[in-house]
Amino acid sequence: MRVFVTGGAGFIGSNLVDRLLQDGHQVTAYDNLSTGQPRFLQDALKQPGFALIEGDILDAERLTHSMREHELVFHFAANADVRFGTNHPKRDLEQNTIGTWQVLEAMRANGVKRLAFSSTGSVYGEPNVVPTPEDAPFPIQTSLYAASKLAGEGQIAAYCEGFGMQAWIFRFVSILGERYSHGHVFDFYKQLQEHPERLAVLGDGHQKKSYLYVQDCIDAMLLALRQATARVNILNLGTDEYVEVNDSIDEIVSELGLSPARSYSGGIRGWVGDSPLIHLDCARMRQLGWAPRLDIRQSVRETVRWLQANPWVYELRGET
Repeated sequence: MRVFVTGGAGFIGSNLVDRLLQDGHQVTAYDNLSTGQPRFLQDALKQPGFALIEGDILDAERLTHSMREHELVFHFAANADVRFGTNHPKRDLEQNTIGTWQVLEAMRANGVKRLAFSSTGSVYGEPNVVPTPEDAPFPIQTSLYAASKLAGEGQIAAYCEGFGMQAWIFRFVSILGERYSHGHVFDFYKQLQEHPERLAVLGDGHQKKSYLYVQDCIDAMLLALRQATARVNILNLGTDEYVEVNDSIDEIVSELGLSPARSYSGGIRGWVGDSPLIHLDCARMRQLGWAPRLDIRQSVRETVRWLQANPWVYELRGET
């Protein structure tokens, strides 16, 4: 199969590219390299069935041309910066909502009928039902990022109905693991490298979060494409547990052998859109026969070990 991956040089996208190549598929990674790293694809670039195209999903002509003769699209390209979304509200609209429409239009122009989309558990805002299932009532949206992803979901469902497409919409918790380069473990590790004696935490440390190991995430997506056969398949992806931010910090500092003093700011939310509790009901995925291999604490430690072994990710971002 010929598979097209937007954001294919990013954290999740590049891990997916490697897995697809291992499974014998031909793969095109399409990425503007604003946050993605060609180095993540160093093994893929050695494979004859792989191509990396530098391009932006907002460039309709290049995107449409690059997608020719593909059979399946994984759409991962997005602005994932939840924390600073209110500083640049146009970015979520353009890169997430309009960008998703551009991908759908390129698919329509090329006759590509199958789409896997990375959405987010943040679309549930601060839900009244916990663990939160896919059919939970939507509360008021609390972040521009989540609102832009939910708008993308709506477009995808409408294109499936209007143009005979099929979609798998994955509502992720936060993903951890190899090539991780954005999020709380990344930020905490950076702080501890600069000043191991202290750690500043946004929020009160009691925010309850769920995380998932990237390889478990990929296992789930590939299984869903084989097993879930509805026109529009909406699936939560996460573990059956959550931890407090303080618990996550405990794993990080234990792995590093540190005992920093912690300071807290921001109250129960570290920033606008930071939900005090994220815990998804993943029964739909479980019913397909999937279960994560690593728990949250193991995922945190694996991520720290990868960051220790790959300090260049901070150098490339100018964060040394």
